[in-house]
Amino acid sequence: LAKKLKGPTPAFAFFVEDFDKEHKKKHPGAKVILTEVSKLCSEKWKSMSPEEKAKFKEMAKNDKRRYDQEMKSYVPPAGAKKGKKKKKDPNAPKKPPSAFLIFTSEHREKIKVDNPGISITDIAKKSGEMWKKMSTTEKTPYEAKYAKLKEKYEMEVAAYRAKGAKNVEPADDDDEDEEDEDEDDDDEDENDIDGKMAKLFLV
Repeated sequence: LAKKLKGPTPAFAFFVEDFDKEHKKKHPGAKVILTEVSKLCSEKWKSMSPEEKAKFKEMAKNDKRRYDQEMKSYVPPAGAKKGKKKKKDPNAPKKPPSAFLIFTSEHREKIKVDNPGISITDIAKKSGEMWKKMSTTEKTPYEAKYAKLKEKYEMEVAAYRAKGAKNVEPADDDDEDEEDEDEDDDDEDENDIDGKMAKLFLV
């Protein structure tokens, strides 16, 4: 089966990788606190001059060339959707979080308190384990919250489509075990980098 091609890496992501390596050299064995490192990365990137960013911009350009070259000979697996990915409209209604994500959001701080120094990936794993052990009755409050958010979302979608917009994503009813794989193509979106950084800082 043909593997899914790795998309082009933005300049900021290359900078994060470089920052991670330097951080580990200066603080070997130190526990990585994702939120703190994310903040440091963002602040550092914003303060850098165009000359300092040039190295990472060039790396991004080279990776884009790599991606374009691979795409020329890439044959998508049978059944794969064809066509270019449509760009998201920033004004489009945002899909509501699933019942599981609502549960995770409400319990994240307690999990942190009960497990000092726990990583973001372990929080996700622990949340998943807790969710699976819950009964249908215990999940009901979160399902109810999701139902309200979904109803609000569908109303917003209806209003959005009334303005002539199309291709709005439907709300997912059973996405607690799925990761949102949609990634924006912005080269330097440091405000939404936590998910990518979580992968980079896995020890």
